[in-house]
Amino acid sequence: MNWFDRRLAAFDIETTGTDIENDRIVTAAVSVVGGGEDTFSRNWLVDPGVPIPAEATEVHKITNEMVRREGVAAVEATEEITRLLADSLAREIPVVAFNARFDLTILDREARRHGLEPLADRVGGPDGLLVIDPYVLDKHVVVKRYGRRTLGVLCEAYDVPLSEAHAADADALAAARLAWRLGKNFDELQGLDLFELHENQIQWAAEQARDLQAYFAKNGRDEYIEGAWPVVPFGTAVEFEDRLAA
Repeated sequence: MNWFDRRLAAFDIETTGTDIENDRIVTAAVSVVGGGEDTFSRNWLVDPGVPIPAEATEVHKITNEMVRREGVAAVEATEEITRLLADSLAREIPVVAFNARFDLTILDREARRHGLEPLADRVGGPDGLLVIDPYVLDKHVVVKRYGRRTLGVLCEAYDVPLSEAHAADADALAAARLAWRLGKNFDELQGLDLFELHENQIQWAAEQARDLQAYFAKNGRDEYIEGAWPVVPFGTAVEFEDRLAA
C-alpha cells in the first residue's frame, strides 16, 4: 500500500507564539484517518499557564478567558497528546503535520517543561519517529513557488478544502489531505516507502534551510535558519519564517 493510502495521524497545534523554547500550546488536535478505517479524533483546549498575547488571539481566536474557563491543564493535555502520537507511531502510523518542525518541537518542549517523557524518547529515539510534512514535501517538488507557503496557500494550490484556518482540528485534517494530494500527484514521492520518505525529508529540510539562509545572506539578512527536522534539538535557536501565516 502506498504511504499516502495508509492510516495517518494528523496533528496540529495553535500556540501563544512562535518561540519554540518559551511559547505554549493553547489548542491541539489529533485525527487518525485513512487506511479504510473510521476516523478517530481528539481535540484539546489548553490552559497554557501564561497569558495569551493579543496578536496570537487575533490569529487563532482563543482568548485567555476561554482557556481559564474551559481549558485543561497543560501537563494533562501534553501527556495525552504525546501518548496518542506515540501509540500511533508504535503501530507504524506516521504523524502528519504541516511545518512539523514547529509543532513537534513545541510538543517536545512542553513535555520537558512538565517533566514528561518526550515523544521521541517514547518511541526509542529519533529513529522511531515517522513524520510526513506537506510543507517540506511541497518545497522539494515545487522549488519555484513564489510567495509564502502557508497551509492555506497550499490547500488552494492542491484543491484541498480548508474551511476554518487556524482551528487545530481543521488544520490537522487539511494537512493529511494535502499529504495525500502530494503523494498522488508526484511520482517521486509516490514511489517511496514510508521509511524512505521520512529519511529523505530529513535531508530535504536541511537543504531547504541552507537555501533559505543563503537567500537571506544574499539580501543582507544575517539570520540562522534551523535545518533539523522533525524535532529541533533542545536549546537550539530557530527562525520560523512561515509560521505566523500558516
